[in-house]
Amino acid sequence: MTDIATVSNAEATASAVEAARRGEGVAVLVPCYNEAPTIARVVADFRAALPEATIYVYDNNSTDGTADIAAAAGAVVRRESRQGKGNVVRSMFRDIDAEYYLMVDGDDTYPAEAAGDLIAPLAADEADMTVGDRISNGAYGKENERPFHNFGNNLVRRLIKVIYGYAFEDVMTGYRAFTRAFVKTMPVMSGGFQIETEISIWAVDRRWRVADVPIDYRDRPEGSESKLSTFSDGMLVLAAIASLFRDYRPMAFFGWLGLALAVVGLCFGLPVVAEYFDTGYVAKLPSAVLAVALMIVATLSWTAGLILDTVAKSHRRQWEMSVYRVMEADAER
Repeated sequence: MTDIATVSNAEATASAVEAARRGEGVAVLVPCYNEAPTIARVVADFRAALPEATIYVYDNNSTDGTADIAAAAGAVVRRESRQGKGNVVRSMFRDIDAEYYLMVDGDDTYPAEAAGDLIAPLAADEADMTVGDRISNGAYGKENERPFHNFGNNLVRRLIKVIYGYAFEDVMTGYRAFTRAFVKTMPVMSGGFQIETEISIWAVDRRWRVADVPIDYRDRPEGSESKLSTFSDGMLVLAAIASLFRDYRPMAFFGWLGLALAVVGLCFGLPVVAEYFDTGYVAKLPSAVLAVALMIVATLSWTAGLILDTVAKSHRRQWEMSVYRVMEADAER
C-alpha cells in the first residue's frame, strides 16, 4: 500500500511535497491568445521550475504564431476553437488528467519560481485550491498601471465577502493551483474572463479549502497587450456574481428580492390603509392595486426561493457524492 501524506505521517507528507515541487504529477495549464512575445519564456521558466511537470498550452485562435512558438519551446500544444478564456479552461479541465493542476496566464506576469509554493499546500493535503495573491504584498498595485483594475478587484472581493462570508485577497488572479478532485467536479459555465470569479465563488460555495499564497507580480513586457476590456469584462464579472448568487444561494437571492418588493409594497400600501381607517374610503385606488401586486410578487419570490433552495441542496448532495467517487478513484490509482 502506498504511503499517504497525512498529519500523522510526516515522512510521507514531506516526500509528497518534495515530489510535487519537482512537478511530479503536475500539469501546468497555460491558456493563450496571441501571446507570441512571451509564451516561449513562460514555457521555459515553468520547465525550469517544475522539471517533471507536463506543460500544456491551449491556443485560442491565435494569429501571431503562439502555438508554433510554444511547441518549439517544449510545451504540449492543443487548440480550442471556441473563443474565450472560460471555454479554454473548460476544455483543459475536461481533457487533462493529473494529480495537481497549476493554471497560469501566458503573458509572463506571474513568477514561475512561485509554482512550488502554490503546489505544496495541495500535496500536503492542506488546501484544495491555492491562489497566487498579487494584492496583499502590494506587488499588483505597484506594477499595474490600470487603476480601474484595482477598483474592480476590490469590488469583487467585497461582494464575495458580503454574499459568501469569505475574504479573498486576490479574486481576479490567473495564477492558481488545484487538486484533481476540485478540477474534475467543477462545472465550468463561463465563456470568458469571468472564469476566475466563477472558480473563486465555486470554491467558497462548495467549502473547498483555499489558501492564499503571496506572489510577486510584474506588468506585461513591452510588445505584449492585454485582452481584458476593463468595463465590458467588468460588467460580465458582476453579472456572473449575480447569476451564481441566484444559482448557489437561491433562498438568499429571492428572499432579499422579496423583502425589497415587500418594503416598496408597504410604502405604497400603508398610506392607503391609514386613509381607509380614517375615512372608510380608498381614494388612491392605483396605489392600492400596486401595493397588492407588489406583495403578491414578493410572496412568489419567497416561494420560488424555497423551492429552488431545495433543488440546490439536492444538487449539492449529488455533487458531494461525485467528489467521493473521484477521491476513491484517486486512492485506487
